[in-house]
Amino acid sequence: MFRRRPLMRAAVVGGGAYMAGRHVANRQAEEAQYQADQDARISALEQQQAAGQYDQQYDQPPQYQQPPPQYQQPPPQYQQPPAPAQDASSSMVDQLNKLADLHQQGVLTDDEFAAAKAKLFGT
Repeated sequence: MFRRRPLMRAAVVGGGAYMAGRHVANRQAEEAQYQADQDARISALEQQQAAGQYDQQYDQPPQYQQPPPQYQQPPPQYQQPPAPAQDASSSMVDQLNKLADLHQQGVLTDDEFAAAKAKLFGT
C-alpha cells in the first residue's frame, strides 16, 4: 500500500504536465495558422497592387454632388428670423431716399427736408 502513493502521485503530475503541454501546443498551432492566413492575405493584396487590379476609386478624390433643393436650406423652424435692426435701417434708408427725391423735385423746402430728416433719425 505504501508503494501505490508514489506511483499515483507521479501519474497525476505526469498527466497534468501532459495536459498543460498539449494546451500550449494547441495555442501555438492556432497562432501559427492565424499568422499564415494573415501573411497569405497580405501577399495576395500586394500581388493585386503590383498587377494594378486594385480599385481605381482610391486614385481620385471622391466626387461630391449637390444635395437636392429640399436639403440645401434648413427647415423653416430652424431658420433665424431677420434681424429687426436690418429692417429698420433698410426702411430708414428707403424713407431717406424718398425724402431726398421729394426735396430734389422741389416738393419739400430745405427747412422741411431738415425737419423730416431729424424726425427720421429721432433727434
